[in-house]
Amino acid sequence: MEDFTYPDFIGEFGGKKGGRPEAGFAGDGGLGSRFPAIDSRPRERLLWGGPSCLSDHELLAVLLNTGIRGKNVTALAGELLELLDHEKDIPSVRDLQALSGMGVGKACAVAAMLEFGRRRWGAAGARIRQPQDIYTLLRHHADRKQERFLCLSLNGAHEVLALRIVSIGLVNRTIVHPREVFADPIIDRAAAVIVAHNHPSGQLKPSPEDDEITARLKAAADLLGLHFLDHLIFTESAWYSYRESGRMDKLPSLAFSPPVVGI
Repeated sequence: MEDFTYPDFIGEFGGKKGGRPEAGFAGDGGLGSRFPAIDSRPRERLLWGGPSCLSDHELLAVLLNTGIRGKNVTALAGELLELLDHEKDIPSVRDLQALSGMGVGKACAVAAMLEFGRRRWGAAGARIRQPQDIYTLLRHHADRKQERFLCLSLNGAHEVLALRIVSIGLVNRTIVHPREVFADPIIDRAAAVIVAHNHPSGQLKPSPEDDEITARLKAAADLLGLHFLDHLIFTESAWYSYRESGRMDKLPSLAFSPPVVGI
């Protein structure tokens, strides 16, 4: 079978039926401590394997280099990662300094690194042709111990306008609402959206809750005039695409009705 490619949404969404229902089924995961353990020699691993072989936690530990008395660099990197996961944009130097152990020098270095990375290699502008392209952009979120629900805003050429974390939930439960998902894409003047979330358990098969959320978001997107391109579930080693598997076409058709607010 030829590789799946997203259809041009100028016309009706169609494409091949069926796809690969089990696409990307692999991998396992588990529960961990608040700050997952990192390799004791991340610099050496970076030297021989390159930065892509390190987790986000390890990359921040290398950047920070040292901790402070009573807080080692692993704990400081973990707290910084939590802060970055909750921010939609690059935190200010003042916000970074609010972390215990983050002096002005470290805070400035982190802020400069984040801004330089955003300018040079940010997700914006990347073109989405198939689920693998999404997975490449999101894979670094897969090692989180809580579910991250993410949303990509796309223009009419399937180019990424922005990638944001919408919500952070419990290990096996993420609560999302259409207004939270689509608020920023509307401001972005997006033509299409893709949503995705990680499964810390390592299991890729969509749950009934995943189906319900996907159906609700698709109905809301239709109401707003946004093309709901895909919902991707991913782990550290694999992914599952609602669009490619054909599951999107099997979801119940919902007429999205916002709640009535009494006066």
